[in-house]
Amino acid sequence: MQELGPFRVNPDGKTLSRNRHAWNNVANVIFRESPAGVGFSYSNTSSENHESGDTRTAVDAYNFLLNWLERFPEYKGRDFYIAGESYSGHYVPQLATVIVALRKLGATSMNLKGIFVGNPYLDDYKNTRGRYEFLWNHGVISDEVWGNISEHCSFGRLEDKACGQAKAKASVRTGNIDRYNIYAPVCIRSRDGSIHSQ
Repeated sequence: MQELGPFRVNPDGKTLSRNRHAWNNVANVIFRESPAGVGFSYSNTSSENHESGDTRTAVDAYNFLLNWLERFPEYKGRDFYIAGESYSGHYVPQLATVIVALRKLGATSMNLKGIFVGNPYLDDYKNTRGRYEFLWNHGVISDEVWGNISEHCSFGRLEDKACGQAKAKASVRTGNIDRYNIYAPVCIRSRDGSIHSQ
């Protein structure tokens, strides 16, 4: 119900309206949650929900696509793209690797043309550096605060006290913002359960 999906939730919280920027306005889109056990996805064998991993997720996604194409053969041979966000920075290229490897062996005819990843979660340390650099580039933290972070933080596994203090100053200066959309109003929940912009 957010970003690229076909609908938006209206302010009344009960009804929907069409998203005029939805990807399905220009392409056929399949939304798939993975691994099994997250969101509304499931496995008929509940123990499988605890046995996931990146390789298993790629194989499961590939098997899903095979079965889906068998069910809807009119989509076989069409240009095909894989997209995802966040931890799909791992899932998307790994699924693409499975498809490309099987295509080279002649074991699949999927017409994979490319991949997209948005805000990919690739590496915790690089993502942390990128978050602070993004805030600095958008004027949320000052040159002084960013300089202090850059000087005292290596963004490696271990950081010293000076790095922690530098990051803390950035947190104080950014205030209450949505870190995923710094230009959006922050929603707060009232005591009665209603949500409104700050």
